Amino acid sequence: MKRGWRSWLPLMAMVMMFLHVNFIHGEDPYRFYTWNVTYGDIYPLGVKQQGILINGQFPGPPIQCVTNDNLIINVFNNLDDSFLISWNGVEQRRNSWQDGVYGTNCPIPPGKNFTYVLQVKDQIGSFHYFPSLAFHKAAGGFGSINIASRSVIPVPFPPPAGEFTILTGDWFKQNHSDLKAILDGGHDLPFPDGILINGRGSNGYTFTVDQGKIYRFRISNVGLTTSVNFRIQGHKMMVVEVEGTHTVQNTYDSLDIHLGQSYSVLLTADQPAQDYYIAVSTRFTSQVLTATSTLRYSNSAGSVSGPPPGGPTIEIDWSFNQARSLRRNLSASGPRPNPQGSYHYGLINTTRTIRLANSAPIINGK
Repeated sequence: MKRGWRSWLPLMAMVMMFLHVNFIHGEDPYRFYTWNVTYGDIYPLGVKQQGILINGQFPGPPIQCVTNDNLIINVFNNLDDSFLISWNGVEQRRNSWQDGVYGTNCPIPPGKNFTYVLQVKDQIGSFHYFPSLAFHKAAGGFGSINIASRSVIPVPFPPPAGEFTILTGDWFKQNHSDLKAILDGGHDLPFPDGILINGRGSNGYTFTVDQGKIYRFRISNVGLTTSVNFRIQGHKMMVVEVEGTHTVQNTYDSLDIHLGQSYSVLLTADQPAQDYYIAVSTRFTSQVLTATSTLRYSNSAGSVSGPPPGGPTIEIDWSFNQARSLRRNLSASGPRPNPQGSYHYGLINTTRTIRLANSAPIINGK
């Protein structure tokens, strides 16, 4: 028996609704940001300085996103000179010119805006952004980029009870324009004045945890000149991710984090309930700078006391050995299932080790 065309309308409507819903859910999500970049007074080492703020914040606002998200970031430059951002670690597929390299990425003129369009395609992990022009990084303008895995992709460790981001590195009390003039004059920078942890000097920040729970710390070195060593008094850290790659889960008493690097560690709050030092100190320097924060148990029975825990200072081999101990976790899923299969890198015999070192070149007398 033939059916009239009107009798097919309900079925056609259901099909169209199905296609519409699946089309919407098939598109990767968009996250929109509006950033206003300004100068403002900051006091990271107790001295008034001219800092670069994003939406009034130092450090800048964090970017929390998920694999494949589209990031639409409209940046308004309210400084008196041009401004440019580098998205350290974002792979910039199809738009590599937006990576903040002067010459391929035009800076934002004073009083103007530019909209960055980025996709964290097939990425996970801990990264950060920073200004890449006119030595602005010495005044601030940096922040964290944390890319979580999609829910359908397994993560090789249980979900932590919470996450903390730590942006640390050396800092100068001098204005960034004065530091730039020193470099432009062909001279080395002076020794830093201190170490910052999330924009503050020693004892300026507290991280609160519950006893018996596991927490993820995402740590980035956003400094200018020195590597740092990171440690938490009385606790071990399990490294689970380095700049977007799941690692073999080794434990460490302390970690060397070099300029621009980012690590993720898991910390188990399994010690007596009190306060503990979080210490960051410079590496490979004759004078050692140290800054501290506090790891506080929510049921803490006492404050920190005594000196902060010590760490390595100038031992180069110590740092090399730590770097050699980091291995990709070949049994873990990445941001998407690996279509090529796993490669047995661990079965390749090492026949020669080459150490590469670089120094500052002299170009046109600078």
